[in-house]
Amino acid sequence: MTTSGRETGKYEARRLDYMPYRQDPDYTQPLLELSENDRGKIYSRLAFLYGDAAAKKWLPEFERILKVHYAHKTEEMLQLEKSFEPARRFSERDVALITYGDLLKSKARSPLAGLSAFLDERTELKRVMNIIHILPFFPYSSDRGFSVTDFRSVDPNLGSWKDIEAMKKKYRIMFDGVFNHISAESQAFKDMLNGHPLLKNIAIIFRSPDDLTPEQRKMIVRPRTSDILTKFDSIDGPIWVWTTFSPDQVDLNFKNPAVLKRVIDTLLLYVRKGANLVRLDAVTYLWAEPGTPSVHLKQTHEIIKLMRDALNICAPNVALVTETNVPHKDNVAYFGNGYDEAQLVYNFTLPPLVLHTFYTGDATKLSEWAAGLVPPSDQTTFFNILDTHDGVGLMGVKGILSEDEISFMIKKAKENGAYISCRDVGDGQQEPYEINTTWFGALNSEADGEDPDLQARRFVASRSISLALRGVPGIYFHGLIGTGNDCGVVEKSGNKRDINRLLIDEKTLIAEAERPDSKLMRIVTKLFRILELRTTISAFHPNAGQRILTLSPQVFVLIRTPIEGGVPVLAITSCSNQVCSLTIPRSELGIDAENWRDVVREIRYAMKGGTLSLTLKPYDIAWLIPEG
Repeated sequence: MTTSGRETGKYEARRLDYMPYRQDPDYTQPLLELSENDRGKIYSRLAFLYGDAAAKKWLPEFERILKVHYAHKTEEMLQLEKSFEPARRFSERDVALITYGDLLKSKARSPLAGLSAFLDERTELKRVMNIIHILPFFPYSSDRGFSVTDFRSVDPNLGSWKDIEAMKKKYRIMFDGVFNHISAESQAFKDMLNGHPLLKNIAIIFRSPDDLTPEQRKMIVRPRTSDILTKFDSIDGPIWVWTTFSPDQVDLNFKNPAVLKRVIDTLLLYVRKGANLVRLDAVTYLWAEPGTPSVHLKQTHEIIKLMRDALNICAPNVALVTETNVPHKDNVAYFGNGYDEAQLVYNFTLPPLVLHTFYTGDATKLSEWAAGLVPPSDQTTFFNILDTHDGVGLMGVKGILSEDEISFMIKKAKENGAYISCRDVGDGQQEPYEINTTWFGALNSEADGEDPDLQARRFVASRSISLALRGVPGIYFHGLIGTGNDCGVVEKSGNKRDINRLLIDEKTLIAEAERPDSKLMRIVTKLFRILELRTTISAFHPNAGQRILTLSPQVFVLIRTPIEGGVPVLAITSCSNQVCSLTIPRSELGIDAENWRDVVREIRYAMKGGTLSLTLKPYDIAWLIPEG
């Protein structure tokens, strides 16, 4: 095993990720000077969105907020930025833990401080995870944080900015940019209803519900079944407001340049407060246009490009992450040309494909899809998740799995205690949108008496696929510890997504970790081993080469080739409950090596007659590297 960059200092610029900004801007140092190229980019994007006259009016204001942000930088930050290389933004060491700020219950501390202390005290966890994605930690009125009332404050029930800034000194932090909508309970929206002259156009307003025709309504693509328009009473009389997700989540009107300016300003505030990555939640719905599907519009892509421009100019080490639960072809479009939109794209096709693979014991569809998984540049890669706080989205496999295959997967998941959420597709019809489940619960039924060790092996084997594939892995807290499905939670709350949002009691978790025969220990003993191995093998760098081998339907096999130095890895995952014997010709491997070592199972193999032969037990993981 070899590492890339630990000893050589090639990631020296990563110190940027842990450095604090000045609390106040320092205008005694030289101000930011935009190049003609950068100014031209911003102008052209504003002109595309709003026309030339508005672009001329608003360009100085956009330039101003960039200068203000720049004035918060220290001299050391400015010097380190000169050596920053975008292609080296991520490495094999990067693994993200995804969590709500209060998912872990700790009586002794505020939730955010308790989360930080828990991570610090669990040295085995700290060794393998260096990115913490904290789901929205702002004041909110509904949807577990995704209906934000104040984008620029920390929810006092969770902690304070000091807690976030303290975490930044030890971890790379991913913030949520919930920029698509604002809470109906927010002061800004209430001021709009009250006729505030500076806020009257922050929402998408209709004077009658009939102003959005039935034909226009049918065209709109959205992940919900509620009415797209919600009635509110304003100082000017009743109005109907565009609400993609719920009556409490009012879509922002990005046709108003002031809204976009405020969002860019907030994005830069997040950077100053500690964000190394910013997840753009539900970003595909940013720009609404009656008479179109109102998803994936050119205006939406242009706004993301403007965000990328702003970060490239004054925070180049900060990455954008797009979250779009849509078919794969549409999803990867948010990479742009590889240099002008998101650096990371949520890999929403991966979870349902892996689930289908383990339900059928057949990796064929997964292998076929993964063979074409190529990011457009060395500055982009996939954010490989298996589950999220919502469960497992289904839109990513549209066009990859047949309707019968998706129905089969839904049936299996429901048998294991999952719920299904649907979306409106027009004419009163609905289609399944996501499986609401924990990842362990999706894979295993804890009521059927199956061997607990086999269930743990199946769970960890599935996770190994997201660790081996090209990209940056992200693991939701419940998907790390193997939480099962608790239908009682949903029956009590009435919210299907609550099945994967159960609060975790710190004392109970630690007690389970101290029992060698517990389900938790069965899982983490195996999972943490491969996590630690993954972070030390240079062939798992996101930019390392990737080639899929189709040796048997029972296994998912890929070869990762490091970008410089190091050795390749032959990564094999058994996806079935049957023993599998493999014989791999040297010509198929494309690697001239006689001896191999499986670093997971600590088994050595020698080529015989030009072939490599090995046997895998159900749900075995084998990561083989050549020796000598």
